[in-house]
Amino acid sequence: MSAGSKSTGQVNPRSLALLAREGISTDGLHSKPWDNLPLTPDVVITVCSSAAGETCPAYLGPVLRTHWGLEDPAHATGTDAEIDAAFMTAYRILRARMEAFFALPSAELKNDPARLKAELDRIGALFS
Repeated sequence: MSAGSKSTGQVNPRSLALLAREGISTDGLHSKPWDNLPLTPDVVITVCSSAAGETCPAYLGPVLRTHWGLEDPAHATGTDAEIDAAFMTAYRILRARMEAFFALPSAELKNDPARLKAELDRIGALFS
């Protein structure tokens, strides 16, 4: 699941265009607030940048949290090419981090939340 603290009701058109160029389906994607998710996640990975001044979710309960800080490309300024480059940079960083996350030995980490948290924190420091 993916959600934001300040849902606008629509996915940024530059994000949709980038995903399409990368061959990723955008069918069914929509903007949604984090406080209206259908389930409470087991892991929350925030990507809100302190520079953007966004609020990060505060879930109650036994939720494993990590932060993968990233500049929000929606706040990028400059020429169209510069703004597109900011979206591509964010995409590449998030993709690399997600690939590292999916490469983790999930069976080993399933019952070791401290080690999983350490691995997620390590991944969040990659590609910054």
